[in-house]
Amino acid sequence: MRPVDAATLIILRNRREVLMGVRSHRHAFLPHHYVFPGGRVDPGDARVAAPIALRPEVASRLTRAASPARARALAMAAVRETWEETGLLLAEPADRPLSTRSPSWRPLFRQGMAPALHRLDYLARAITPPGQVRRFDARFFLVDAAHVQGELRGNGELEDLHWVDLRDTGHLPVISITELVLALLRRQLGLGDTSAHDAALLRRLEGVELVEHHG
Repeated sequence: MRPVDAATLIILRNRREVLMGVRSHRHAFLPHHYVFPGGRVDPGDARVAAPIALRPEVASRLTRAASPARARALAMAAVRETWEETGLLLAEPADRPLSTRSPSWRPLFRQGMAPALHRLDYLARAITPPGQVRRFDARFFLVDAAHVQGELRGNGELEDLHWVDLRDTGHLPVISITELVLALLRRQLGLGDTSAHDAALLRRLEGVELVEHHG
């Protein structure tokens, strides 16, 4: 089975807290686990205009393993899924009128807003290994909470949405990749007793491949 493209957005507040929620019991995949907002890439994410581009250094890291169009779609998916699941939106006023046939993006464009892709950083990529029932090729994006707007509210996809202290995540029920990404983020922020290093590939760690990308 070929992995499905997916994107996650880690919203970082005060360099100490991240937004997480519990996957609803209605989900067949990983119910009752704490996760970051995110989900699979929709066709509309690749078709809609993105007048605000990714920063060149972020686009460069993403396109090591994806075309420019695919990289942009992944970033758009991270913004859209987070907006749908949390009510928080990474967007800025557009410099021109925007239109789309995508029902997911039309409300945003009608408000004269555009996804603020230049605010995104790229933290990691995780690939579910062969042999699993569901496989995802997921990119983990990072953004400072100062750049998002809106009222925190769920749509039922994630429950118990709240800010979690990065130094106090050990008690949360999370899967191995989430635990690993949390550790990676703590390391980059200097919150753990580990040293930073450039691009590392950890294969099949507890059933997950993780590719780290550092700026």
